[in-house]
Amino acid sequence: MLDKIIGFLNDALYGYILIILLIAGGLYFSFRTKFVQFRLLKEQFRAVTEKPKDGKSVSSFQALMVSTASRVGTGNIVGVSTALCLGGFGSMFWMWLIAVIGAASAFVESTLAQIYKRKGAEGSFGGPAYYIEAAFKKRWLAVLFSVFLILAYGIGFNMLASYNLQSTFSAYEFYNKSSSPWIIGLILAVLVCFCLLGGGKRIISATSFIVPFMGMAYILVALIITFLNADELPSIFKEIFTGAFDLKAIFGGFSGSCIMYGIKRGLYSNEAGVGSAPNASASAEVSHPVKQGLVQVLSVFIDTILVCSATAFMCMASGIEPTKELEGAPYVQAAIKSALGEYGPIFITIAMILFAFTTLLGNLFYVDKSVIYIMKKKPSKTFYTVYCVIASLIILLGAGLDAGLLWGIADITMGGMTLINMPVIIILGKYAFRALDDYSAQRKKRRRPKFKAKNIELPHEVDYWQ
Repeated sequence: MLDKIIGFLNDALYGYILIILLIAGGLYFSFRTKFVQFRLLKEQFRAVTEKPKDGKSVSSFQALMVSTASRVGTGNIVGVSTALCLGGFGSMFWMWLIAVIGAASAFVESTLAQIYKRKGAEGSFGGPAYYIEAAFKKRWLAVLFSVFLILAYGIGFNMLASYNLQSTFSAYEFYNKSSSPWIIGLILAVLVCFCLLGGGKRIISATSFIVPFMGMAYILVALIITFLNADELPSIFKEIFTGAFDLKAIFGGFSGSCIMYGIKRGLYSNEAGVGSAPNASASAEVSHPVKQGLVQVLSVFIDTILVCSATAFMCMASGIEPTKELEGAPYVQAAIKSALGEYGPIFITIAMILFAFTTLLGNLFYVDKSVIYIMKKKPSKTFYTVYCVIASLIILLGAGLDAGLLWGIADITMGGMTLINMPVIIILGKYAFRALDDYSAQRKKRRRPKFKAKNIELPHEVDYWQ
């Protein structure tokens, strides 16, 4: 019954509503910003390198790392594999499309998060909940968004990340379907709980240091495998575009089509328009809100155009046929094993351990911010201890549940966030457009852009930019 309810809601959300909302909204933002995602590519790299004046506040690069830690993770490996196995090669086209036009949505939501950010004892903070309340004076809607975010990142995504991690061990002989998921889930849950309670600062620091290198190593391995099978690329591209526009197959079973899986897994991977990354964007100390908008555009491109494409080409060039039985980590492991032998699955397992760990902590960063917003204060130590234990138990539970159920829960909760955030940023988008014009005008005069709320005729009260 639960599977049927989740399936029905998913079909309704992704069959009509979200596809129209995401594509129409992304195109609207792209045209209104004159395709900022391509036009200001050089500025995106410039914005990443900006450091806060006091040297202590969160930098643009740190905010990028937090949002990218949540984006670049298990979704880039298992999410892509799932899309290819269930939706076919044509899914990649729709993943690319949702990333390219969704990058404009990411720009707008992150710029708005900077404009409406709040002052706190430990620096700036904000996100969709804050610009919803500041602009519309509807705290109930902001709270509803925060609840969806907690459900999505604290439950849906974290259970899924836990499942995806333990599934990579299924390639080994010692793996037992009935007991191994729970054992692996328990180890992961204890480790995350230890870090959340402040005991794992060295683990977090080490992981944060290692993950960028692991990400580069993963992309390098994927590219090497792709180039070793370069003669397959023409036929791969042909299959991608043929599958993407196979109208008979698409409309014959839309809920299982390449469009549906491409958009679902693309949105899960890059989160553009969902309303998660703005929570990290608001914490950065910058001289102009547009800089964080540009940084988040770059994050979307890193996630989907670079990492997801690397996974897809590695799998498609391996010669291993995607099937429902290989859905998830097994397909990636089979693909890399065909090129690297027995060392391939070990490499993927290590990558998944690191990616899943940073994803879990990045997700809980967003949950923390939402809890603080709902409670209007930082929770007590007792509350936080209970919260950490519950968050860890959810991670344990996710390791042993069914993959289809977990994907369904994640998709619905993520869809709920998007249904609130996208209409809001479409309405408030004019202030992001004005901020972009202000930024561009200052750059043309070769100035270091500085922002003031009065320059865009902002009618709402804000803590910064006076």
